[in-house]
Amino acid sequence: MKVLVCAFSCLRDPDRRFGFGEGGEGVLGWNIVLQLSRLHEVYVLTHSGNREAIENIINKKNNLKIKFYYIDLSGFLSFTKKSIQIYAYLWQIKAYFTAKKLNKKINFDLFHHVTYANDWMASYIGALLPTPYIRGPGGGAHRVPKKFVKEYPIKGRLAQKIRSIGQWMFRHDPFFVIGQNRAKAILVCNQEAFDALLEKWQKKAYFFPVNGISSEDLSLLKNKSENQNSEFSILSAGKLIKIKGFDLAVKSFKIFSEKVPDVKLIIAGEGPELEDLKKLVAELRLESRVVFEGWIPRKKLLQKMLDCDVFLFSSLRDGGGNVVIEAMAVGKPVVCFDLAGPGFHIDEKCGIKIKPELPEQAVKEMAKALEKLYFDKELRINLGEEAREKAKKEYSWDKLGDKLFEIYKNVIKF
Repeated sequence: MKVLVCAFSCLRDPDRRFGFGEGGEGVLGWNIVLQLSRLHEVYVLTHSGNREAIENIINKKNNLKIKFYYIDLSGFLSFTKKSIQIYAYLWQIKAYFTAKKLNKKINFDLFHHVTYANDWMASYIGALLPTPYIRGPGGGAHRVPKKFVKEYPIKGRLAQKIRSIGQWMFRHDPFFVIGQNRAKAILVCNQEAFDALLEKWQKKAYFFPVNGISSEDLSLLKNKSENQNSEFSILSAGKLIKIKGFDLAVKSFKIFSEKVPDVKLIIAGEGPELEDLKKLVAELRLESRVVFEGWIPRKKLLQKMLDCDVFLFSSLRDGGGNVVIEAMAVGKPVVCFDLAGPGFHIDEKCGIKIKPELPEQAVKEMAKALEKLYFDKELRINLGEEAREKAKKEYSWDKLGDKLFEIYKNVIKF
């Protein structure tokens, strides 16, 4: 088929932390496009900020059946880059007019909106282009539990409120509604995203993750033995912002470390919460047991995952949670909250999930989970092995590509 893809973010490098190809969004866009090109003729609309990186790859791989079209908002609209949501929304409008011109020449068999991978912003192409339409995978309906928001500073509580109001407005955008009605399939990345759909839209929804792993990631564990270090190490990673809940991770580690010797918590990442987290560590007298690694490249992070005993992910609002998939891929048990992406990825066979009802309760249960894994080495190894098997079967990009082709076959006649 001739497939048109809208991928505002589309970049291979997961270490890119700034700009329009940042993090998981860009990796998702790139890998979905790459998978589609296995069987189809692919045309991609993406942000012009991704051009240099994409063309560097294309120059090295002449066999890619992908044509890219780069779009930017210039002139008086460039100021909207200060708000990525507003910028991306306006960008979608400009992308539609480009798609309309291309469709007259190429006559696409299918349009697929991939990134931004949210479940609330209108796709003007999906709403208006007279071509079969698939949306996703996406999420966004997940929220920080109310009992936890109450402990945020005023600025943080206000940000969560504005986010909820903004999403409500976007979900009632006429072009969003038209697009959802037109879509042949809607891919959602977690239970919260599915629950946010109207009942008539749920009937054409498919669960599909926004995160995946490569064969290179899976090969990391080959011939790797169990960590032989005498010190039991716990790794946590991510951007150091309030919603990631690193303060909860530190508090749970404090309870855990009081009961067992020779344990260490490694926190990899950077962000505005760093100084507050360092103060918390000092207040709890954990300076000798908590290590702040700062931001580290992905390959080094994967090595850190290999060397740790448990991966702890205390995020309260994460639609995907790519580091969780990566930890699974290298055979590590995961302790996380039963929320959104992590709650979707982890089951009782590959980790321990905690329902976050209250901050104090969540901290205590995380500490208990760490203690359980510390004392039960067999359980720890079994969970890690199951995590790796699940990652291999359900999250490799090639397997996800096969799953996407099946969805296409279910909803499009070709």
